[in-house]
Amino acid sequence: MNIKPQSKKKNTKNNLYLVSTPIGNMQDITYRAIDILKKSDYILCEDTRVSQNILNRFDIKSKLISNHKFNEKKNLKKVIELLKSNKKVSIISDAGTPSISDPGNILINECVKHDINVMPIPGASAVAAAVSISGFSDKFFFYGFFPEKIKVLKNDLENLSQINCSIVFFVSPKKINKIIPELKKFFSSRKIVFCREISKIYEEFIRSNVDDLKPFSNDLKGELTIVISENNHNNKNSKELNESIKINIKKMINKLSVKEIINIIKQNNDISKKEIYNYCLKLKNEN
Repeated sequence: MNIKPQSKKKNTKNNLYLVSTPIGNMQDITYRAIDILKKSDYILCEDTRVSQNILNRFDIKSKLISNHKFNEKKNLKKVIELLKSNKKVSIISDAGTPSISDPGNILINECVKHDINVMPIPGASAVAAAVSISGFSDKFFFYGFFPEKIKVLKNDLENLSQINCSIVFFVSPKKINKIIPELKKFFSSRKIVFCREISKIYEEFIRSNVDDLKPFSNDLKGELTIVISENNHNNKNSKELNESIKINIKKMINKLSVKEIINIIKQNNDISKKEIYNYCLKLKNEN
């Protein structure tokens, strides 16, 4: 495989810069981010009102272009033309890093098609901050925001519950109480930490066992970053799959869902869900 670098050009004009902005505390912006934004001809942003506050704070005079999930496709041709005409373009989100649960991916892929460099300008991260203070495993899976459809949510949570690492979610305060019953269902015996207003004045970290969760009584403000621990539940005393059980699973594998098979086997056997799940997955991959 022949690997070539993104670019050997010294000219930094024909680049799209993904600039991370503070997730709360303005002092978390980097010197490099300020420098790139000041030198940009145009800055793509989600909400011009929010982004203008950042520009005013650091005396940045670059022109803002509204770029959110409802118009980012429409903007593609215009932005690519700007980049090809050697204009320096940056993209920011309201907080954090563009394209991470925020607009950006569509433009990035278009830049790749047109052989335009995409350059990251890293900075504050709610995901990294939340995992770092959790005390859980530093091996983690980032999911992002919960889906709207409950069927999709349940399917995703069932799959995620089989992963033995920390899992990170974003959730709006309006949806948290609807999510709690599902977390208790799929992540029993694990620990959880709710990170609220990270880096802001009212920063708060709420720690609990998933099994002990109750609906929040007060109206929360600001998006929440949730970290669920790895599965430390001790299954050393659980039995292994014997040949008889394996035969039963083989009979069911093409007729029932993996979840249904797990429930049936667990009724009369002290075997971990993970072991049953892995064997089902093995059989499906063999078919």
